[in-house]
Amino acid sequence: MFRTFREEIKNIYRKDPACNSIFEILFCYPGFHAILAHRIFHFFWTKKWGFLNGLIRFFVRVAAHVIKISTGIEIHPAAQIGKDFFIDHGTGVVIGETTIIGDNVTLYQGVTLGGVSTKKEKRHPTLASNIVIGAGAKVLGNIEIGDYVQVGANSVVLKDIPSCSTVVGIPGRIVKMNGELKECIDNLEHNKTPDFVGATLQAMQEKIESLEAELKELKSEKLV
Repeated sequence: MFRTFREEIKNIYRKDPACNSIFEILFCYPGFHAILAHRIFHFFWTKKWGFLNGLIRFFVRVAAHVIKISTGIEIHPAAQIGKDFFIDHGTGVVIGETTIIGDNVTLYQGVTLGGVSTKKEKRHPTLASNIVIGAGAKVLGNIEIGDYVQVGANSVVLKDIPSCSTVVGIPGRIVKMNGELKECIDNLEHNKTPDFVGATLQAMQEKIESLEAELKELKSEKLV
């Protein structure tokens, strides 16, 4: 437990340049409080307690609800979360019951990892490792997000995303960034999101100009 505690603190120091001391982390970081509590809750949730199982899970849910009220972050005790997980700011983050998260994943405020089904099944997303999800983004349903993926702020992701991709828009559209993406994610540079709408408009503008030039050529040939 002490090792986990130390690793969480190191992870925050590494990812948040605004962090000045351990005391700030202990008293002022809701993401730290939420993930540390979740690791304890998840331990009790996944253990088999025989006839006490239902009762213990009830108390774990109540404790998780208290953490939600105090931090503004809702994580279901059943959610599976890997190491080096970081929630920056945190208000409004929701992580559903069947969510699976790999290592080195960062979420910003307002992110939802939600479900789209009322059935008792895997209904929340599975995130691989080395992922950054921008503020307000929604990743919904039993979908898979590959390694080294960047999700732009306020995007809505409804389909599987391959590794080494950037996703932007509503619904989320995939934009490849190739080798640049690893550096962006390692340095949390989620402002470096490609503008696929701007690129599309630029391509359309260039095509229109090309067609206009061809049309002028045809007109001049007819006049000759």
